[in-house]
Amino acid sequence: MKQEPIRPTDDEARALARRLLSGMRHAVLGTIDPETGIPLVTRIAVQTDDNGAPVALLSGLAAHTRALLADTRAGLLVLDDEAVKGDAMTHARLSILARAEQIETTPALRDGWLAHDPKAKVYIDLPDFRFWRLVPESGLLNGGFGRAFRLTPDDMLKTPTA
Repeated sequence: MKQEPIRPTDDEARALARRLLSGMRHAVLGTIDPETGIPLVTRIAVQTDDNGAPVALLSGLAAHTRALLADTRAGLLVLDDEAVKGDAMTHARLSILARAEQIETTPALRDGWLAHDPKAKVYIDLPDFRFWRLVPESGLLNGGFGRAFRLTPDDMLKTPTA
């Protein structure tokens, strides 16, 4: 009899996913290259909005931005920045399937971003930079060896979507 590796999602898994999201400053973004259809992965700066959804500041010159303009489907890999020692395969990580949407740059969004990433002041106001929200559709949380969970957007976000 084959054992199902996915555990029932519980409050501990939800709390871990939300902690990973709220603490992230960088993540790995996966997009679909519009010319080849081959996945493209890049490391990006990312924070969360008031609801806990990932928000990225992306250059319009970047290949991943051109990919998102052609196809809004995206993947985001969030790693546990607190885990720096030991076997990396035992550290928590969250994979999110998302839809990307450009969002308006408001003074509050800009100021909030700079409060967490002051070095972004060098490029945040350049004309090719835009904010993108990565709206979660589902997620896979690996909370460490033998601790895998399927997540809904409500499991990951601070405020349920319903």
